[in-house]
Amino acid sequence: MVKRFLAAAFALSVAATAVACRPAADAHKAEGAIKLTPAEIAAKNTPAIVSIKTAKAMGTGFIIHKSGLIATNLHVVFGGGSEILVTLSDKREFPVVQVTSGSRKHDLVLLKIDAKNLPTITLGDSDKMRPGDPVVAIGHPLGLEDTVSNGLVSALREVDEELKVLQISAPIAPGSSGGPIFNERGEVIGVATAIINGGQNINIGVPSNYVKALMRQQDPISVEAFAAATTPQATPAAQQPPPKRDVPKLPMSTVAGCNPASLSLILKSIGEAIDVGAPLYNQGNFAACFHVYEGAAADLERKLPAACKGPAKVLADGRKKAATAQGPSAQAWAMRDVFDALVDVVDRKTSGQ
Repeated sequence: MVKRFLAAAFALSVAATAVACRPAADAHKAEGAIKLTPAEIAAKNTPAIVSIKTAKAMGTGFIIHKSGLIATNLHVVFGGGSEILVTLSDKREFPVVQVTSGSRKHDLVLLKIDAKNLPTITLGDSDKMRPGDPVVAIGHPLGLEDTVSNGLVSALREVDEELKVLQISAPIAPGSSGGPIFNERGEVIGVATAIINGGQNINIGVPSNYVKALMRQQDPISVEAFAAATTPQATPAAQQPPPKRDVPKLPMSTVAGCNPASLSLILKSIGEAIDVGAPLYNQGNFAACFHVYEGAAADLERKLPAACKGPAKVLADGRKKAATAQGPSAQAWAMRDVFDALVDVVDRKTSGQ
């Protein structure tokens, strides 16, 4: 059961930038809906927002059932051991006793504490959000409790067929991961998940409808079993054996039909992905590095024009091959091999070789 719980591949990339905007839905205009100010949203909901601490990380969560069911990001507790401590707004502390459901694909997890009659937060319909809609994020950045920020939905983005994310302008800082993102009616429509380094006001939230799906698919395991299943097996990059590189020598025909703007886009996108992913790999965070590379590759595929089909196919094939590699370190290097091959063929093309 533990293997089933952890089976789905988490594909969220903080580098994903593919626009998937939808037209306004009539259902979005709820008749008679009461709009709240950020201060009113905070006053109403902060009693149900909690702090979550492990031996390795600190984050935020929110109570979705009065019996002690809490939603947060999986990365907040992943690999943090069996001692997961939840601190309520009234300063009471409870250990997590069960992990009832989780999804690596969506970076979400549901935790259970042994408590009753707790204040709760209402989950809204994230599918009704549109670019330009106001949002309020509440979290505990760096341990600073109940920090409120407001902003807008900047875009609705599609990472792949199974994962959509909200890009918002409301700041998300370390320690706020797992915190709720509210619509103007005080309903949770997202879970604060990631920021894009180097990007001003570019923050990512996972839609609340994925939380609803987890609530319908609960399959509890003990926190001890969860800890055993999520103990990191990787070692720091300095202790890893040298990777076996497999950088293909792509023919010049690969970039046939690609105009200078497309070639420039390839170099720029790959360079930015490596700038973000390589430091993560060197810190021993191989999975995060792979997610950045894979997401950047998927994004670049969508941005390339139809005439530049060769690089798009190389990226697509590379992502499929990387997905079958054994372990996140091998997956990251498989994507890096693809990147280096494309950079090489573009360099040869632009230099006239």
